[in-house]
Amino acid sequence: MMVLSTGNTAWMLVSTIMVLLMTIPGIAFFYGGLSKKKNVLNSMFLSLIAFAIASLIWIFYGYQLSFSDTSFLGFIGIPQSLLMEGIGVDSLTGTIPTFVFAGFELTFAGLTAAIVSGSIVGRMKTKSWVLFTILWVSLVYIPVCHWIWGGGWLMNMGAIDFAGGVAVEVNSGFSALALALILGKRKDTSLLPHNLGYSILGAGFLWFGWMGFNGGSALAANGLAGSAILVSNTAAAAAMIAWVILDILNVGKPTVLGAITGAVAGLVAITPAAGFVALSGSIVIGVGAALISYYAVYYIKAKFGYDDALDVFGVHGLSGVWGLVATGLFASPAINGVAGLSYGNPNQLLIQIIAVVATMAYTFVVSLIIAKALDMTIGLRVKESEEITGLDSALHKESGYRI
Repeated sequence: MMVLSTGNTAWMLVSTIMVLLMTIPGIAFFYGGLSKKKNVLNSMFLSLIAFAIASLIWIFYGYQLSFSDTSFLGFIGIPQSLLMEGIGVDSLTGTIPTFVFAGFELTFAGLTAAIVSGSIVGRMKTKSWVLFTILWVSLVYIPVCHWIWGGGWLMNMGAIDFAGGVAVEVNSGFSALALALILGKRKDTSLLPHNLGYSILGAGFLWFGWMGFNGGSALAANGLAGSAILVSNTAAAAAMIAWVILDILNVGKPTVLGAITGAVAGLVAITPAAGFVALSGSIVIGVGAALISYYAVYYIKAKFGYDDALDVFGVHGLSGVWGLVATGLFASPAINGVAGLSYGNPNQLLIQIIAVVATMAYTFVVSLIIAKALDMTIGLRVKESEEITGLDSALHKESGYRI
């Protein structure tokens, strides 16, 4: 019989608020500061409206489709009701109220949708982004969430993802790449952050909120939550330092943008591993994330010419891939009872690779189809004159800075 734990419930309420802060204001400030002055408000708006849309979808049918007791071929849940009917204030998921669990998972859905927006800043119509978000949350996020956390086929296969390598990071990164490819390049692809101070503030909110993101995924106030927080911070610190060193080696000086990007890459990579690896593994994961995302941002993007404006694919997508694979490499049975390759279980690594490939393929293809369908019907891009003028004034009739 499940019994309510007030301690666990209190921790999960705090964790939910911490994850909320990752989007509002975390992603909004992080992306807004990196945008050009003429697009700062629009960049922030994309994150805000995505979170609001995902919140309503989650309440109407998202939670039920993701975490239903029954499943259609392991692909999507089969709900018995909508609008969370049948769930009461005394309903429990484990030792916490189901409403608390649903609220915690809601913040993941909203955050993931907001992350995608970083790839398309400065050139997408508002109505197109709204429709894309509705379709994407419904057709991409919800099924993938069910696969890995809601009793779907990846979960049943034994794939491990503590806090969102599949559902959040790889999902958002490869979806962002698909959308950017259909949308096309900006007229001016130079990176001219209007206020890196905003981005530092945003990175701070992300780092802070990520402790609830990963620590809260233990669903209890216990040693596993503590371990998840400690390894998450360690991976972020290791990745930041590694990125700064790479900047010094390649451009002769450290950059603030590089430091905060490195930290985010480390947090992304440790996300699936946070509840499974020891501190030694977290350091390797953090350094590996910096190396992989640095190469992606400065070399892969230049080589292939895609315009992922704020490097969602390079940071979230590829560091997410590394994090999931690294979980299969470094999972320690002493942490959460699961062994990876380095502890004598090569099968776990194989399962993790299957999870990565399946998620990459599904999210990229379905996102590509959604984007192409919208482009062929209502169009994705703003007018050239609006892009040149700036979307703050063209779409919102507002300005985020003094002239």
